[in-house]
Amino acid sequence: MWSSNISNMTNNTATPRLGRLMTAMVTPFDESGAVDLVAVKKLATYLVDEMGNDALVLNGTTGEAPTTYHDEKADIIAAVKDAVGDRAKVVAGVGTNDTQHSAALAREAAAAGADGVLVITPYYSLPPQDAIVAHFQTIADATELPLIIYDIPHRTGRPVTTESLIKLAAHPNIIGVKDAKKDLAASAEVIAATGLEYYAGDDALVLPILSIGGVGVVGTSTHFTGRLTKQAITAYLAGDLATALTLYQSVLPVYTAVFATQGCMLVKAGLQHQGILSNRLVRQPLLPATSKEQAVFAAVLDAAQL
Repeated sequence: MWSSNISNMTNNTATPRLGRLMTAMVTPFDESGAVDLVAVKKLATYLVDEMGNDALVLNGTTGEAPTTYHDEKADIIAAVKDAVGDRAKVVAGVGTNDTQHSAALAREAAAAGADGVLVITPYYSLPPQDAIVAHFQTIADATELPLIIYDIPHRTGRPVTTESLIKLAAHPNIIGVKDAKKDLAASAEVIAATGLEYYAGDDALVLPILSIGGVGVVGTSTHFTGRLTKQAITAYLAGDLATALTLYQSVLPVYTAVFATQGCMLVKAGLQHQGILSNRLVRQPLLPATSKEQAVFAAVLDAAQL
């Protein structure tokens, strides 16, 4: 009786607007260092058709947004939209530490065919909370696209506080949070007080976030673990906790190992190991994973039968 009622104890049983499983997709480059749109389409198709993603997040940190340019970002969105059609949503990372620049990127993403936007807290400037709220509201006003807030204070220097998130939930275009704050009690309070759809921003927190009413994950390791992660989410929401936990534990080493050096670097190294990408090139200030780093991560993938 207990397990059959668990999914009814949260607000996460309704289908979220942008899906439950999203992968923050890497951006493939060719040997010259240019964006490889053929490889972009191939990877997007693989992540949707083989890994089961409901949506792909493009031009985020894992997609090397700090070192890709306006035209490249728009081309990536258009290429992925063309590749996946209506089989998955396309969510564009548009956040910067410049509000008007972010709003412009949101408009460009909408024009390129994005279905939603992901916006990080403005970083480095350390704005106070009223300024952070105004930042998100301004970007949300820039288009009609649904907006997901990316709350990751260990990178930005500022959390989005519980009070700020509750204020932002009143905006009709702000629909969710990619939660990398690692404060589940605070997240639970926001979920209880608002209709915001919460996604784990740390892959290993996917089941904990579901347990407090979250809806899914925006993952990095889900380049590899997507199919099993989706099965774990489905099992949890059906009240089958034993299956959910077994699936979760089977890929937990991958959830954590992908961040052992740097997420983007190791994702590309893993995809090259699997033969999905032809190289593991990144743009500076990142450097490609070393052969040793690739071998260590490949061994984790192999041990998980991925």
